[in-house]
Amino acid sequence: MNTLGLSTILRLGCMCAAETVDINGIKYNVIELLGQGGFSCVELIEHTTTKRKYALKRIKCHSIDDEQLAENEISYCKQLKHPNIIELIDACHKGAADSVIQSTSEAFLVLPYYKRGTLHDYLSLKSFSKTYLEIREIIRLFSGICQALNYMHNLRDGPIAHRDLKTGNVCLTDNLDPILMDLGSCAPGKIQICGQQDAQLLQDIAAERCSMTYRAPELFHVESYCVIDQRIDIWSLGCLLYALLYFKSPFDIVYERGDSVNLAMISGNVYFPVETVFSNEIHNLIMFMLKINPSERPFIDQVIDRVDEYKRQLENTV
Repeated sequence: MNTLGLSTILRLGCMCAAETVDINGIKYNVIELLGQGGFSCVELIEHTTTKRKYALKRIKCHSIDDEQLAENEISYCKQLKHPNIIELIDACHKGAADSVIQSTSEAFLVLPYYKRGTLHDYLSLKSFSKTYLEIREIIRLFSGICQALNYMHNLRDGPIAHRDLKTGNVCLTDNLDPILMDLGSCAPGKIQICGQQDAQLLQDIAAERCSMTYRAPELFHVESYCVIDQRIDIWSLGCLLYALLYFKSPFDIVYERGDSVNLAMISGNVYFPVETVFSNEIHNLIMFMLKINPSERPFIDQVIDRVDEYKRQLENTV
């Protein structure tokens, strides 16, 4: 009697257990889990016929509100068409969430698969090898992200804020071009807060969906009567540029020490290494965006102007 080795049995078992998902009549095989978040997971999938690979974002919905948030993400993905913003290939919703009986549904988003992963992954490798990015490469990557935000912040129908801009939400193409992704936190860029209830609601949403070490100070303690605009993304953009230089947000370091991120932000102190390969000009660009008072913070077109000026300086040094 022939017997199978344990590794063969396990391999065959995995093959038999492989899941197939149907998205609007198109079938994909699930290959592996790429990432897991608090509200969703991302899997590597393969078209059963063409064998082309994609990323599948699954959003588990436990309530009607969750379903609406998922539909909002799909809507933003369909609306935002830019070379530096992730493309939605297909989407569907299966099942129905009911807040009474606590059943669940799932939203499925088929997205391009970027085998290089995210900017966070890329910077982690550079950090491990203690290799700084070249300043021209930093500016090239940063400019692409700025162009994506410029498009979102200046839409004809009104600005849209990303609200969770960070290195983990930027994919990299084979050519290392940045692609802004994860539009689940997107919202209208300008919001009028009228009273404590509005303020608490936004503060709770920000705490849940906006990464702490990239979150703008005004989202930690939302005032009862104020206007929150798209410049919350500019603060995050400043943190992201710092990470392009030194691999992490300036407030990741604070968080890792166990200190208060919010207190570090409102102190206005950002630590730059004494021994560094980078110039004061690029540090000044970071601080240009990290203004505690949002009314003093630049809009994205002003940031792009400063970046273009810095590019010209670099060209003149060649």
